[in-house]
Amino acid sequence: MMNLRPLPLVLALSAAFALPAQAQSLVELYDAARSFDASYQSAKSQYEANLFKAEQAKASLLPSANLGLGVNRTNISSDTAAFDRGGYGTQSATLSASQPLYRPANVAVAEQGKKSADIAQAQFQAADQDLIVRVSQAYFDVLASADSLTFVQAQKIAISEQLASAKRNFEVGTATITDTREAQAQFDLVLAQEIAAENDLRIKKIALDQLTGISNASPRPLLTSAVIAPLSPDDVNRWVAQSEENSPSLRQAQLALEIAQLETEKAKSGHKPTLDLTAGYSVTNNNGSANQYIDYRTNVTSIGLSFNLPLFAGFAIQNRIKETLSLEDKARNDLEATKRAVAQATRTAYFGVESGLSQVKALEAAQASSQLALDATKLGYQVGVRINIDVLNSQSVLFSTKAKLAKARYDVLLGDLRLRQANGTLKAEDLQSLNGMLNK
Repeated sequence: MMNLRPLPLVLALSAAFALPAQAQSLVELYDAARSFDASYQSAKSQYEANLFKAEQAKASLLPSANLGLGVNRTNISSDTAAFDRGGYGTQSATLSASQPLYRPANVAVAEQGKKSADIAQAQFQAADQDLIVRVSQAYFDVLASADSLTFVQAQKIAISEQLASAKRNFEVGTATITDTREAQAQFDLVLAQEIAAENDLRIKKIALDQLTGISNASPRPLLTSAVIAPLSPDDVNRWVAQSEENSPSLRQAQLALEIAQLETEKAKSGHKPTLDLTAGYSVTNNNGSANQYIDYRTNVTSIGLSFNLPLFAGFAIQNRIKETLSLEDKARNDLEATKRAVAQATRTAYFGVESGLSQVKALEAAQASSQLALDATKLGYQVGVRINIDVLNSQSVLFSTKAKLAKARYDVLLGDLRLRQANGTLKAEDLQSLNGMLNK
């Protein structure tokens, strides 16, 4: 690549891309965000809570046991001659247990618990994918903003040189005051652009710091020699097909439908009988303190079956079944809507990446052409066939193209992550390939 003034421009770019001692890679900042980001931590806590809640559903299929203790003291007084006063104490202990043998509703509840745990897993997976994209977005935002500032500063150096040249030419009488004023106007404009670029970089760094919890995080820049690989597979329909198996949103919607179907089964079980195995053991001690009351101990052991058959509940069960069937239809329609939304999001992301790759190629060609055009314009200015404003405009076009190219490269890399998020295949391991494209 040819440069306007090799030494000043190289120094400016080197200063902008010089890596601080504590520069972090994308994977390092993602790991930091996992332990710091409040939204991710909230999703993690909710996931753990949902798992414990799902475990509670198993209790309806397991045996239950209870222990009861009682102590009583009874005092009796009488006016009869045979008995004047007396009393007795009673201590009792009862251990009871039951085991459901046939309870269809409990089976449905337990199955719903398992599926609720699967939903929690899908929700947490979606939260993790969202964190990957948010960290990558913040990371590339900082790099893009830093690039913009670098190009603006390099443009300022080039314009200042052109301004100095215009002033010298005016002093010797080979150029008009117009050249100087045009260069001064361009220099003033680029100063304003530099201030805006510095502020934008500051804001982008603050956003990255708040996401990762690292003070003054310094992302490693993308290698200028990094090659962005084309999409694989290169068929949008295959990406959509993958979403049907991997999308957390689709998984949640499918499980919601299955839970709704189990809710219908649970409602239908309101007509069915229940059968439980019951067992109990009780001990009663009676301590008398008068002639009429003697000490005794009673031990009672019992085991049996408890059968219950619902006969009539005021049509509550029938209407409950109708309600759950309607909710089942709703869940089925929600699933279909989610399928369509995921497919559309996947296609949109796919074509966005495809378009981005084409833009990168076009901007690479435009950058080369802009550099050649600038060199030709500078030569024409030196021989007198071009004026100062032509050189300034060519410089502006070149640096604008460079900034757009850098931004387009980041957009493609981020778009690839968004595509994988859309079809549900995004994993933390995908960041490793991006790490290989960064400066060490």
